[in-house]
Amino acid sequence: MEYTTLGSTGMEVSRLCLGCMSFGSSDWREWVLEEEESHEIIDRAIDLGINFFDTANLYSKGESERILGNALEGRREEAVVATKGYFRMREDDPNSGGLSRKAIEQELAASRERLGMDTIDLYQIHRWDDDTPIETTMRALDDAVRRGHARYVGASSMWTHQFADALHTSDRLGLERFATMQNHYNLVYREEEREMLPFCEQEDVGVMPWSPLARGYLTRPHEEIDSTTRGETEEHMYEHPYREGGGQEVNERVAEIAAQEGATMAQIALAWLLHKDWVDTPIIGTTSVEHLEQAVEALEISLSASDIAYLEEPYEPVAVSGHS
Repeated sequence: MEYTTLGSTGMEVSRLCLGCMSFGSSDWREWVLEEEESHEIIDRAIDLGINFFDTANLYSKGESERILGNALEGRREEAVVATKGYFRMREDDPNSGGLSRKAIEQELAASRERLGMDTIDLYQIHRWDDDTPIETTMRALDDAVRRGHARYVGASSMWTHQFADALHTSDRLGLERFATMQNHYNLVYREEEREMLPFCEQEDVGVMPWSPLARGYLTRPHEEIDSTTRGETEEHMYEHPYREGGGQEVNERVAEIAAQEGATMAQIALAWLLHKDWVDTPIIGTTSVEHLEQAVEALEISLSASDIAYLEEPYEPVAVSGHS
């Protein structure tokens, strides 16, 4: 395993972060693993040197956090744990979502309890809240750090002007700054290269992309996607414009390079991200130990400049996706 410093936090994290969306309850989404199978993957990740785990209160309505917390019992100090809040947790409680002080304080407390952690290493806002002034949100997050409930705070998909506003607000008021950006970025969705990624590089913000494999679109030839359980049941896969803007040709070129390198398509897609200087650690989600092991092997793949150019060349601009 390789390690890198996460933005300006000083924390050393593995070059791959294990995303925990697939751990929890199949009642939430059909492809999600129950606790025993989830523990097998988390244990193997630790064996492979992964020390960075990302979850959210939304995932299986808190079950993902509980399972991760149980799996890390007795070794939480060695792990770097990130979770998120924003989406409404209870339909009958409008204050169980959003980024008001009330929502942040009560949902952060619930996350800490489920994870079994007094202090969460990285607490992130899952999305932007148009209904709450950013000053209110940043003051609540600053208080969470000062109380020892979170070590650092981070953000997820939003417009760059919103992120800049948040950083400026923190600087102006002397509050804790967002240290990380968890954004939507992969070979078939590169709109973040226009503004967000250069801005994060300029501000020394750690970048941890979600959906590095485009919800599975970059793991197999595009004509085979619907043959998987997730492809058949995951309506969210089709919300993103992966098949547009040259996406199918990119998919074909990933398959071509994979065949040349004796690698899987997923390994090539991950290797491409790992070659990007502005990426600290892609968040990989998996439902099998085998795929986890293959993802770690992607660290050993060296792509040439011509390989990278060949993979990128078919890409065309697509609609911004993932901010909501």
